[in-house]
Amino acid sequence: MSTAPIDREPVAIVGSGLIGAGWAAVFTAAGLEVRAWDPEPSRLAGLRARVRPLRAALKKLQPVRRGRLVLAKSLEEAVAGVRLVQENAPEDIAIKRALFARIEAAAEPATVIASSTSALLWSDLAEEMARPDRLLVAHPFNPVHLIPLVELFTPDPALADHATAFYTALGKRPVRLRREMPGHIAGRLAAALWREAVHLVREGVASVADIDTALVDGPGLRWAFQGAHLSYHLGGGAGGIADYLAHLGPSQERRWATLGQPRLDAEARERLVAGVAEEARGRSVAELEAERDAALVELMRARRRAIS
Repeated sequence: MSTAPIDREPVAIVGSGLIGAGWAAVFTAAGLEVRAWDPEPSRLAGLRARVRPLRAALKKLQPVRRGRLVLAKSLEEAVAGVRLVQENAPEDIAIKRALFARIEAAAEPATVIASSTSALLWSDLAEEMARPDRLLVAHPFNPVHLIPLVELFTPDPALADHATAFYTALGKRPVRLRREMPGHIAGRLAAALWREAVHLVREGVASVADIDTALVDGPGLRWAFQGAHLSYHLGGGAGGIADYLAHLGPSQERRWATLGQPRLDAEARERLVAGVAEEARGRSVAELEAERDAALVELMRARRRAIS
C-alpha cells in the first residue's frame, strides 16, 4: 500500500450497498476521491443520495472534508490507478474470487484489495489470486460511517502496518488478528451473545424486548467504555481479575455449562419476528436506523469526553 498522504490518491469501492455506502461516506469525509462501481446500475445511481445523510451524521463527530465521489461505468474504470480497492460484495466466495480476478487484471500491481468480508477467511479468498500478498481483510462494523472498528488480517506485517496507519488516518480504530478466524473478533462475540439471547427466547425466560433491555441497560453500558476482560477485572474488586477468577471463576463455568445452542428453525424464527415487531412498536427500519445513529453520535461524544 502506498505511504503517500491520505488525500493524495484515489480509492475504489466495489459494491455500493449498505457497507459500500458507509465506506463512501468515510473515504470522502477524509478528502479522498472515491471511484464507485456496482453491478446493479440502479443501486449505483442512488449512491450519492444515500451517502449524503451519512456524511452529515459523521460531521457531528469529526471534521468532514470535500471528497469526490465518482460513479464509474465499469469495474475496470473504477480500479484503474487507485491505491486501494474496498470490496463489499455479498458473502459468496465464488462472487468475490471472480471480482478479485477482474480487479487484479485491471489494477496496478501495487494496488491493495481490501475485503469487507464479515466471515470468510483470507486464505480461502486468496486461494485463486495471482498476487495473494495484495489481499487484506478489512472488516468494518455496521453502521460503517459511525462505528470506528475495522478488523484487519493479512499474513504480511508490512501491509498490516500500512493498513493500520491508513484506516487510523480515516478516523477508524483498527484491530489486528494474529491469525485468521471465521467471523473475525467482533462478529464472533456478537454471534455468541445473540445465540444466548435466542436461547432465552426459545426457553421462554423473557420477552425479546426484556432481553434486549437487560443487555442495553446492563452490561451494554459498561461495554461502551470497557471490554469484557476489563469489566471482569473490576468485578474482582481491589484484587482485580486474579481475585475474580479465584473466587467467581467456578460460577462462570457453571453458567457456561448451561449456555444454549438453539436452532433458527421455524419456531425460533416465528418467536423472534413477533418479538422484534412488538419491541419496534410500529417503527420502520429507516426510523430505527435514524434513532440508532442519533444515539450513537451522542454516545460517542460522551465517550470521548469520558476518556479524554
